[in-house]
Amino acid sequence: MAAKIISGLVEKRSLDRAAADVIRQAITSGALTPGKRLTETELSTELNLSRSTIRAALQRLMSEGLVKQKPYLGWEVASLSSKDAWELYTLRSSLESLAAQLAAANPNRRQPIEAAFEDLKAAAKSRNQKRITDSDLALHNAIVVLSGHKRLADQYRLVEQQVRMYMASSNAILERPEMVISNHKKMVSALLRGDAAASERYAREHNKTSGELLIRHIQEKETKQTNKAASRKL
Repeated sequence: MAAKIISGLVEKRSLDRAAADVIRQAITSGALTPGKRLTETELSTELNLSRSTIRAALQRLMSEGLVKQKPYLGWEVASLSSKDAWELYTLRSSLESLAAQLAAANPNRRQPIEAAFEDLKAAAKSRNQKRITDSDLALHNAIVVLSGHKRLADQYRLVEQQVRMYMASSNAILERPEMVISNHKKMVSALLRGDAAASERYAREHNKTSGELLIRHIQEKETKQTNKAASRKL
């Protein structure tokens, strides 16, 4: 009896994870856009899973910051506010600048960083926004791993999916996809030559420049929405 109960719990947990993976992929690829309303009934039918499994999957994604639950309204794909963007960019700056400083001293840094940067270059040439975001995140993840700092890596993993959403929004407003390469070049060069101080500085500058640009973009949209709502009341 105990074995059957455990087996059932494992199977249910596997379904939760599988459903979360499918929904997460739809969000990070842009198939489910920010603000999109999600209903347990529709997702249950679409994925051929129980509502309780879908609910557990959505709760998992809520802990990752990808979906929000609104009282009486249900679930929706999370949107980045200017405050969200500020919090993520300042948090990223702290974690990634420390990671870059430590990674610069890793004697095994060259091959992983070169490979990740070459992949980002190929992604930029493809002009595929999802591929660019995936490669961008992979480069920063490589630096975090090379830092050799387990607790830093654990903290980065907690916000990884929110960082992915942030990167997707940030890269989408670049004038040209190729700009993602120039945005990383100084940091990557410093890492490859093992300059810890410069790696830390350029990682911080990279986050500051992209973060402030995204915040201004979101604030402009928020101002338009506020003005539009005010005009409706007149």
